Amino acid sequence: MKRVLMLVGDFVEDYEAMVPFQMLKMVGLEVDAVCPDKKAGDKVKTAVHDFEGDQTYSEKPGHNFAITADFDRINPEDYDGLVIPGGRAPEYIRLDERVLEIVRHFAESNKPIAAICHGPQVLAAAGVLKGRRCMAYPAVKPDVVNAGAEWVEPNETFTNACVDGNLVTAAAWPAHPEWMRKFLELLGVEITVK
Repeated sequence: MKRVLMLVGDFVEDYEAMVPFQMLKMVGLEVDAVCPDKKAGDKVKTAVHDFEGDQTYSEKPGHNFAITADFDRINPEDYDGLVIPGGRAPEYIRLDERVLEIVRHFAESNKPIAAICHGPQVLAAAGVLKGRRCMAYPAVKPDVVNAGAEWVEPNETFTNACVDGNLVTAAAWPAHPEWMRKFLELLGVEITVK
């Protein structure tokens, strides 16, 4: 059975954590959601970000999302893929050196990595974007470009995803169908409709 690690923190974007977590479990993968300084059974608060015609997204309280494994005890070698949701969590979990070491393990091992919205901030902080093509929420473009990546523009509905080798990125939760489909392909998971 393939195993996926998800890096979250308080005020992770609700849809970008909960929906992929459920989608990946639905197709039979084992998924562990972890957060620095938290253990299995702890929770993180999520935030719902929406596009309502303002200059940027709006933010509303989301759900409590359960952590499924102890951050201090996970071994990244035990996982086949990594997911980094967006929201506000990436801006501070990227300050945790162990988070960056975990990300570097997946990048150096050429294991599939899926990052969405503000998630590429963690990739930039880990130093794994140089020479890569990457998409993110538009406000993250300076982080992506300054990390040495080629910026890929999201379409106007934010429904597209970018694949570059083992990396699949997207701008926001409307891209879930393509973003998760591409991540599953990188993991070698096939879904057939009869």
